Amino acid sequence: MRDLHQIRKLTKIPLTGKKAKAPLYPLQVGMPSVDSIHEDIVFKPRGARTKYRVLRTTEVDTYEKTDSAVGFASALQGQKAPPVASIKAAARKPPSTGDDFSGIDRKAAKLSTGTGKLQVYKDVSDMIASLPTRDAMVKLKIPLGQTSGRTKPEQRTIQVTGFLYAASREADNDFHLIVGRDPKATPPMYMTMEVSGLPPASFPAFGAINAARTGYKKFFGSKLPLAGYDYYSTNPIPVVIQGSLFWDATHSTGQAPGPPSLKPHMPTIWEVHPVTSIKLG
Repeated sequence: MRDLHQIRKLTKIPLTGKKAKAPLYPLQVGMPSVDSIHEDIVFKPRGARTKYRVLRTTEVDTYEKTDSAVGFASALQGQKAPPVASIKAAARKPPSTGDDFSGIDRKAAKLSTGTGKLQVYKDVSDMIASLPTRDAMVKLKIPLGQTSGRTKPEQRTIQVTGFLYAASREADNDFHLIVGRDPKATPPMYMTMEVSGLPPASFPAFGAINAARTGYKKFFGSKLPLAGYDYYSTNPIPVVIQGSLFWDATHSTGQAPGPPSLKPHMPTIWEVHPVTSIKLG
Protein backbone atom coordinates (compact mmCIF):
# COMPACT_ATOMS: atom_id res chain seq x y z
CA MET A 1 0.00 0.00 0.00
CA ARG A 2 1.25 3.46 -0.87
CA ASP A 3 2.44 5.56 2.08
CA LEU A 4 -0.39 7.99 2.89
CA HIS A 5 2.21 10.69 3.56
CA GLN A 6 3.24 10.49 -0.10
CA ILE A 7 -0.21 10.88 -1.64
CA ARG A 8 -0.16 14.66 -1.89
CA LYS A 9 2.96 16.16 -3.44
CA LEU A 10 3.85 19.79 -4.10
CA THR A 11 6.68 20.96 -6.32
CA LYS A 12 6.16 24.69 -5.76
CA ILE A 13 6.04 26.77 -2.59
CA PRO A 14 2.43 28.02 -2.47
CA LEU A 15 3.26 31.27 -0.66
CA THR A 16 5.85 32.48 -3.18
CA GLY A 17 5.27 30.36 -6.29
CA LYS A 18 8.95 29.39 -6.34
CA LYS A 19 10.06 25.90 -7.26
CA ALA A 20 10.82 23.79 -4.20
CA LYS A 21 14.30 22.28 -3.81
CA ALA A 22 12.61 18.87 -3.76
CA PRO A 23 8.99 17.71 -3.58
CA LEU A 24 7.10 18.75 -0.46
CA TYR A 25 4.79 16.26 1.24
CA PRO A 26 2.39 18.19 3.49
CA LEU A 27 1.32 15.06 5.40
CA GLN A 28 4.88 14.08 6.31
CA VAL A 29 5.48 13.87 10.06
CA GLY A 30 6.58 17.17 11.57
CA MET A 31 5.86 19.33 8.54
CA PRO A 32 4.85 22.98 8.81
CA SER A 33 1.76 24.31 7.12
CA VAL A 34 2.85 24.54 3.49
CA ASP A 35 1.16 27.96 3.30
CA SER A 36 3.69 29.24 5.85
CA ILE A 37 6.85 28.27 3.92
CA HIS A 38 8.58 31.25 2.33
CA GLU A 39 12.07 29.86 1.67
CA ASP A 40 13.54 26.44 0.92
CA ILE A 41 17.30 26.11 1.40
CA VAL A 42 19.89 23.35 1.76
CA PHE A 43 23.03 23.53 3.87
CA LYS A 44 25.88 21.24 4.84
CA PRO A 45 27.47 21.75 8.27
CA ARG A 46 31.21 22.20 8.21
CA GLY A 47 32.91 18.80 8.30
CA ALA A 48 29.63 16.89 7.97
CA ARG A 49 28.74 14.32 5.32
CA THR A 50 25.00 14.98 5.38
CA LYS A 51 23.15 17.89 3.83
CA TYR A 52 20.09 19.23 5.59
CA ARG A 53 17.08 21.05 4.25
CA VAL A 54 15.65 24.13 5.96
CA LEU A 55 12.08 25.23 5.36
CA ARG A 56 11.83 28.82 6.56
CA THR A 57 8.32 29.72 7.65
CA THR A 58 6.15 32.57 8.84
CA GLU A 59 5.17 30.50 11.90
CA VAL A 60 5.87 32.22 15.22
CA ASP A 61 4.77 31.63 18.80
CA THR A 62 1.20 32.92 18.96
CA TYR A 63 1.96 35.34 21.82
CA GLU A 64 4.92 37.01 20.07
CA LYS A 65 4.74 40.76 19.40
CA THR A 66 8.20 41.26 17.88
CA ASP A 67 8.68 43.35 14.74
CA SER A 68 9.07 40.18 12.67
CA ALA A 69 5.89 38.60 14.10
CA VAL A 70 3.91 41.78 13.47
CA GLY A 71 5.43 42.04 9.99
CA PHE A 72 4.43 38.50 9.06
CA ALA A 73 0.90 39.05 10.39
CA SER A 74 0.54 42.31 8.46
CA ALA A 75 1.76 40.73 5.22
CA LEU A 76 -0.49 37.69 5.52
CA GLN A 77 -3.67 39.18 7.00
CA GLY A 78 -6.57 38.93 4.57
CA GLN A 79 -4.30 38.49 1.56
CA LYS A 80 -5.13 35.97 -1.16
CA ALA A 81 -1.70 36.60 -2.64
CA PRO A 82 0.52 38.02 0.13
CA PRO A 83 3.21 40.40 -1.14
CA VAL A 84 6.45 38.42 -1.28
CA ALA A 85 8.52 41.57 -0.67
CA SER A 86 6.71 42.20 2.64
CA ILE A 87 7.28 38.62 3.75
CA LYS A 88 10.97 38.85 2.89
CA ALA A 89 11.26 42.14 4.78
CA ALA A 90 9.72 40.61 7.91
CA ALA A 91 11.89 37.50 7.57
CA ARG A 92 15.03 39.64 7.67
CA LYS A 93 14.12 41.09 11.08
CA PRO A 94 15.35 38.61 13.69
CA PRO A 95 13.86 39.30 17.12
CA SER A 96 17.37 39.49 18.61
CA THR A 97 20.97 39.61 17.43
CA GLY A 98 23.25 39.23 20.45
CA ASP A 99 24.43 36.33 22.58
CA ASP A 100 23.72 37.61 26.11
CA PHE A 101 20.50 36.54 27.78
CA SER A 102 18.14 39.52 27.95
CA GLY A 103 15.03 38.00 29.50
CA ILE A 104 13.45 38.82 32.84
CA ASP A 105 11.01 36.07 33.85
CA ARG A 106 12.67 33.50 36.14
CA LYS A 107 16.12 34.65 35.10
CA ALA A 108 17.84 32.99 38.07
CA ALA A 109 16.39 29.58 37.22
CA LYS A 110 16.99 29.86 33.48
CA LEU A 111 20.67 30.72 33.94
CA SER A 112 21.40 27.96 36.45
CA THR A 113 21.60 24.17 36.23
CA GLY A 114 19.99 21.41 38.25
CA THR A 115 21.91 19.49 40.88
CA GLY A 116 20.38 16.06 40.30
CA LYS A 117 22.14 12.97 38.98
CA LEU A 118 22.04 12.64 35.19
CA GLN A 119 19.03 10.65 33.96
CA VAL A 120 19.29 9.19 30.44
CA TYR A 121 16.34 8.80 28.06
CA LYS A 122 16.40 7.18 24.61
CA ASP A 123 13.01 8.57 23.58
CA VAL A 124 11.47 12.01 24.13
CA SER A 125 8.12 10.39 24.99
CA ASP A 126 9.70 8.47 27.89
CA MET A 127 11.08 11.67 29.36
CA ILE A 128 7.76 13.47 28.96
CA ALA A 129 5.99 10.58 30.73
CA SER A 130 8.30 11.05 33.73
CA LEU A 131 7.43 14.73 34.27
CA PRO A 132 5.24 16.10 37.07
CA THR A 133 1.76 17.11 35.95
CA ARG A 134 0.65 20.66 35.17
CA ASP A 135 -1.61 20.65 38.23
CA ALA A 136 1.27 19.64 40.50
CA MET A 137 3.47 22.43 39.19
CA VAL A 138 0.76 25.10 39.25
CA LYS A 139 0.17 24.32 42.94
CA LEU A 140 3.77 25.39 43.65
CA LYS A 141 2.83 28.98 42.70
CA ILE A 142 6.28 29.64 41.29
CA PRO A 143 7.05 33.39 41.18
CA LEU A 144 8.03 34.88 37.83
CA GLY A 145 10.51 37.52 39.02
CA GLN A 146 14.18 37.66 38.05
CA THR A 147 15.31 36.06 41.32
CA SER A 148 12.94 33.06 41.04
CA GLY A 149 15.22 30.04 41.39
CA ARG A 150 14.81 26.36 40.66
CA THR A 151 12.17 24.36 42.48
CA LYS A 152 12.83 20.81 43.65
CA PRO A 153 11.31 19.18 40.50
CA GLU A 154 13.56 21.43 38.39
CA GLN A 155 16.76 20.06 39.90
CA ARG A 156 16.62 17.10 37.51
CA THR A 157 19.35 16.87 34.87
CA ILE A 158 18.72 14.73 31.81
CA GLN A 159 20.17 13.41 28.61
CA VAL A 160 17.75 12.67 25.78
CA THR A 161 18.21 11.30 22.27
CA GLY A 162 15.85 12.62 19.62
CA PHE A 163 15.50 14.59 16.41
CA LEU A 164 15.46 18.34 15.83
CA TYR A 165 12.33 19.25 13.86
CA ALA A 166 12.24 23.05 14.16
CA ALA A 167 13.95 26.01 15.80
CA SER A 168 13.47 29.74 16.29
CA ARG A 169 15.38 32.67 17.69
CA GLU A 170 13.64 34.50 20.53
CA ALA A 171 13.72 38.08 21.72
CA ASP A 172 15.71 37.16 24.87
CA ASN A 173 18.49 35.63 22.69
CA ASP A 174 17.46 32.04 23.43
CA PHE A 175 17.15 29.56 20.58
CA HIS A 176 13.99 27.45 20.93
CA LEU A 177 14.61 23.92 19.68
CA ILE A 178 11.62 21.68 19.03
CA VAL A 179 12.90 18.16 19.63
CA GLY A 180 10.83 15.06 18.98
CA ARG A 181 10.75 11.34 18.53
CA ASP A 182 12.09 9.30 15.63
CA PRO A 183 9.90 10.19 12.60
CA LYS A 184 8.94 6.51 12.33
CA ALA A 185 7.64 6.41 15.92
CA THR A 186 3.96 6.85 16.74
CA PRO A 187 2.40 8.93 18.00
CA PRO A 188 4.60 11.94 17.16
CA MET A 189 5.59 13.96 20.20
CA TYR A 190 7.73 17.05 20.71
CA MET A 191 8.92 19.40 23.44
CA THR A 192 10.93 22.61 23.72
CA MET A 193 14.64 22.58 24.57
CA GLU A 194 16.43 25.91 24.81
CA VAL A 195 19.95 26.90 23.86
CA SER A 196 20.08 29.79 26.26
CA GLY A 197 21.41 33.27 25.88
CA LEU A 198 24.60 33.67 27.91
CA PRO A 199 24.72 34.60 31.59
CA PRO A 200 27.51 36.81 32.92
CA ALA A 201 30.88 35.03 32.84
CA SER A 202 30.89 34.95 36.65
CA PHE A 203 27.85 32.64 36.78
CA PRO A 204 28.64 28.97 37.61
CA ALA A 205 26.69 27.74 34.58
CA PHE A 206 28.42 30.07 32.11
CA GLY A 207 30.95 27.50 30.84
CA ALA A 208 28.41 24.79 30.03
CA ILE A 209 25.86 27.18 28.51
CA ASN A 210 28.54 28.88 26.42
CA ALA A 211 29.89 25.54 25.15
CA ALA A 212 26.41 24.39 24.10
CA ARG A 213 25.63 27.68 22.39
CA THR A 214 28.98 27.69 20.58
CA GLY A 215 28.43 24.14 19.34
CA TYR A 216 24.91 24.91 18.13
CA LYS A 217 26.00 28.05 16.28
CA LYS A 218 28.96 26.24 14.70
CA PHE A 219 26.72 23.49 13.32
CA PHE A 220 24.30 25.90 11.64
CA GLY A 221 26.79 28.62 10.72
CA SER A 222 25.09 31.18 8.49
CA LYS A 223 21.85 29.14 8.52
CA LEU A 224 20.84 29.93 12.10
CA PRO A 225 17.14 30.74 12.54
CA LEU A 226 16.21 34.35 11.81
CA ALA A 227 12.56 35.36 12.04
CA GLY A 228 9.90 32.67 12.24
CA TYR A 229 10.44 28.97 12.84
CA ASP A 230 12.86 27.05 10.65
CA TYR A 231 11.71 23.47 10.04
CA TYR A 232 14.01 20.51 9.35
CA SER A 233 11.16 17.99 9.10
CA THR A 234 11.95 16.71 5.60
CA ASN A 235 15.05 15.12 7.19
CA PRO A 236 14.99 15.79 10.96
CA ILE A 237 18.44 16.28 12.45
CA PRO A 238 19.56 13.63 14.97
CA VAL A 239 20.43 15.21 18.29
CA VAL A 240 21.61 14.23 21.78
CA ILE A 241 20.93 16.88 24.41
CA GLN A 242 21.90 17.27 28.04
CA GLY A 243 20.44 19.92 30.28
CA SER A 244 18.19 20.78 33.21
CA LEU A 245 14.42 20.44 33.34
CA PHE A 246 12.52 23.72 33.66
CA TRP A 247 8.82 24.47 34.19
CA ASP A 248 7.72 27.37 31.99
CA ALA A 249 5.54 29.01 34.63
CA THR A 250 5.17 32.12 32.47
CA HIS A 251 3.02 30.11 30.06
CA SER A 252 1.18 27.90 32.55
CA THR A 253 -1.91 29.90 31.55
CA GLY A 254 -2.78 31.29 28.14
CA GLN A 255 -1.06 30.30 24.92
CA ALA A 256 1.68 27.68 25.18
CA PRO A 257 4.96 28.10 23.30
CA GLY A 258 5.71 26.27 20.09
CA PRO A 259 5.22 26.47 16.33
CA PRO A 260 1.51 26.23 15.44
CA SER A 261 1.92 23.18 13.20
CA LEU A 262 3.56 21.09 15.94
CA LYS A 263 1.75 22.35 19.06
CA PRO A 264 -1.01 19.72 18.84
CA HIS A 265 1.73 17.15 19.52
CA MET A 266 3.49 19.10 22.28
CA PRO A 267 1.80 17.78 25.44
CA THR A 268 3.83 19.74 27.97
CA ILE A 269 5.27 23.17 28.72
CA TRP A 270 8.14 21.56 30.56
CA GLU A 271 11.43 22.39 28.82
CA VAL A 272 15.06 21.39 28.87
CA HIS A 273 16.47 24.80 29.81
CA PRO A 274 19.30 25.50 29.70
CA VAL A 275 20.84 23.03 27.29
CA THR A 276 24.35 22.32 28.59
CA SER A 277 25.53 19.89 25.89
CA ILE A 278 24.32 19.31 22.33
CA LYS A 279 25.48 16.89 19.64
CA LEU A 280 23.87 17.41 16.24
CA GLY A 281 23.94 15.21 13.18
